[in-house]
Amino acid sequence: MHDEAAREAVGRVEALLEQVEQLPDRVGRETAAELTAALVELYGEGLTRIMDALVVNGETSEVRRALGSDELVSHLLLLHDLHPIPVEERVRDALGEVRPYLESHGGDVELLAVEAGVVKLRLQGSCSGCPSSTMTLKLAIEDAIAKLAPEIESVEAEGVVAEPAAPALIQLEVNKSTAASNPVAAASGPAAESWEMAGSLTELAGGGTVVRPVRGEELLFVRVEDDRYAYRPACPGCGASLESATLRGAELSCSGCGHRYDVRRAGRCLDAPELYLAPLPLLLDDSGLVKVALGSAGAPA
Repeated sequence: MHDEAAREAVGRVEALLEQVEQLPDRVGRETAAELTAALVELYGEGLTRIMDALVVNGETSEVRRALGSDELVSHLLLLHDLHPIPVEERVRDALGEVRPYLESHGGDVELLAVEAGVVKLRLQGSCSGCPSSTMTLKLAIEDAIAKLAPEIESVEAEGVVAEPAAPALIQLEVNKSTAASNPVAAASGPAAESWEMAGSLTELAGGGTVVRPVRGEELLFVRVEDDRYAYRPACPGCGASLESATLRGAELSCSGCGHRYDVRRAGRCLDAPELYLAPLPLLLDDSGLVKVALGSAGAPA
């Protein structure tokens, strides 16, 4: 069963459970609920024995990785507290997935601790104190953690600025109840809805800029050497489109007002420090295809 079929099966189970909850017969509802709980307990015991057998017979790290990387299996194991990969290791893997994006904007993230369901991070470089760092955390870091470690209850990050008067520490909640009730949908929830395919961007093979629609929205893509960046195309200085902007090195100059922006540093304006381009998380997969996170991202505060 492929992941898509698994998601459909989970949806079918949820729909049937809702129908059971609406049965007018109280005895029937209670019997069905008891049957469901008994089946979950039985399957949990079976999974426990399988995991114990793997340990006894010298289960390897490759096997642990294979189980942990399977979307359906890993979330079923999570439901029974049997996941073969420690939560801190999964959080580090999640940060590793988004680190290329952070580094492409001159930033990084440091894992401080994983304690009692809370991940504590520190944003570094241009990500620290940058008005766009809240968006970065929401669309990239939090989504990646929610996918690989859905049991995490919240993410706390130092160096995040949401509004001028905001505190230095912002806590973002991860929907644990969704992960527990729908293990497959949890892995395909906010993250899967936010990341959109932009394609290979062959126009940027030699560097430069291009404006391309993604999910009906015009986006500005920039390539400097081997690094790619995604921004909303409006100049924050004059509101004009940056489609005809001039790129020299990592410096993007608006043809309307002349403001210059450093595309390697999250679009910071070199002429007016209070101005920023609106960056979007961008990831390049192994096949050379570009994905960009849309979601609720907007211009930095």
